[in-house]
Amino acid sequence: MNTGLVLVLVTVSIAFVFDFLNGFHDAANSIATVVSTRVLSPTLAVFWAAFFNFVAAFFLGTAVAHTIGKGMINLDYVTQFVVLSALLGAIVWDLLTWWWGLPTSSSHALIGGYAGAAMTKAALHAGVGRAVFGVIIPSGWTKTLVFIVVAPVMGLVLALFFMISVLWLFKDKSPRQVDSWFRRLQLLSAAGYSLGHGGNDAQKTMGIVAGALYAAGYMSKAQLAGNWGRWHWPIILLAHSAMALGTYFGGWRIVHTMGQKITKLKPFGGFCAEAAGSITLFGTALAGIPVSTTHTITGAIVGVGAVNRLSAVRWGVASRIVWAWILTIPAAGLVAALTFWLIHLVHPGA
Repeated sequence: MNTGLVLVLVTVSIAFVFDFLNGFHDAANSIATVVSTRVLSPTLAVFWAAFFNFVAAFFLGTAVAHTIGKGMINLDYVTQFVVLSALLGAIVWDLLTWWWGLPTSSSHALIGGYAGAAMTKAALHAGVGRAVFGVIIPSGWTKTLVFIVVAPVMGLVLALFFMISVLWLFKDKSPRQVDSWFRRLQLLSAAGYSLGHGGNDAQKTMGIVAGALYAAGYMSKAQLAGNWGRWHWPIILLAHSAMALGTYFGGWRIVHTMGQKITKLKPFGGFCAEAAGSITLFGTALAGIPVSTTHTITGAIVGVGAVNRLSAVRWGVASRIVWAWILTIPAAGLVAALTFWLIHLVHPGA
């Protein structure tokens, strides 16, 4: 079999393994609130989330995928080995943070790995001066870095607004009535959040797969910038399938952190958090902004907890999560850079 074909098959396969791990790692984002409020059992909750992760393939387009595929890294530095190193860097960081029970961003791990591998290639082949300025495209990075802060703040503010509105609208209703209504409504909000999660996160893997096919010569630059030609639906459906399977098998360590350790949730609080997260993710997906679903739902959960009293939020846990967020892009980038350097030692033409 042709060596180039083997390499692209390996790279694309690892991309979908990453997508599976993304769903596995980020399953908690979709189901933590609905599980912690006991609206659904864990088994039913993961099935619910996985189904809507897949259905998102038909609703939220590919704007985020195009930002990842051509808007963050100079295409002159995109090769099979760069993509492979980026994926391995993201996977290693995802597995470590899953083991530690930290809800970090798989998306930012992938972006960090992509940048780290591409900059290492530039440093080895074009000199250190090209390692940053010749590789990173400002347009994609500017909105990504801005929304590291904006996305959780949007989630927090919207959740605060929804919580205050619900408390005011239902102030004359008994707690039992409110609980009963929002147990049903939370099914809709969990479905909406899972749509946003699938629509945003699966697209990042799509962008990487499209980049791998471009680097291998199976896709032209015009197709990469456009609708991916004949690869359009295969990329979309395989990415969403991999993520849905990952979500179904779920990351229970992180469910515990998201659902209980940050703040205790009731059904109406879970609804407000998920509704806030859904709106944020729908807007950013359609605008082509690769945000972190993890950051978004964590901000929303903090907003729900802060309505009651600031002490309801366990700030020690929240601060650990924030530190993990800050470290994700450079840590994944470092692992990817090391991976590319090792590949380069074995294969100097990489």
